[in-house]
Amino acid sequence: MEFLCYHRDRPDSGRLRHDLLEEHWSYMDRYAKEMIARGPTFADDGDTLSGSVHIVDLPDPGAARAFAFDEPNYQAGAYRDVLLRRWRNMLGRTMWEFPGGPSDGNRYLVLGLGAGRAADLTVPADRDELIAYGPLLSDNGETWLGTAALVRAPDPDTARAILTADRYADIEVHIWQFGGRR
Repeated sequence: MEFLCYHRDRPDSGRLRHDLLEEHWSYMDRYAKEMIARGPTFADDGDTLSGSVHIVDLPDPGAARAFAFDEPNYQAGAYRDVLLRRWRNMLGRTMWEFPGGPSDGNRYLVLGLGAGRAADLTVPADRDELIAYGPLLSDNGETWLGTAALVRAPDPDTARAILTADRYADIEVHIWQFGGRR
């Protein structure tokens, strides 16, 4: 089962996250084989950390909750909240298999929070710019709750346009970069 976990930073938690960087990476190293995508998000200034996204393939919702809530930054109080949802890998690849590589162009996390009937259940035609794409689902995988994507785009508005705007209660766009040990 695939899950998207988005930890949102608490205001002014950058120093704490910096102090816990090795602990965070060591924790994530334990999930290297299960990792589909990972990386930090940033505020609009492009420098201030705003969160951390991880897409992982784990056995069940209980394992996903343990992954999300045992994470060192979460345990230390660096995160304000956690979005944890089942997710379906519509591209069938990891971020490391993205043909565009880890650093060419601007990257974004796009979260469409569902409202009503399911939307955007097929991969957009321009899949070459998609790093990861899939629906957010309930724990049992039956109810559509939204759509999440990692995308390369020239700007946030172009990134947002991969989703059908009027089908979501809200669409969030966050600056994102490939994560992992440097």
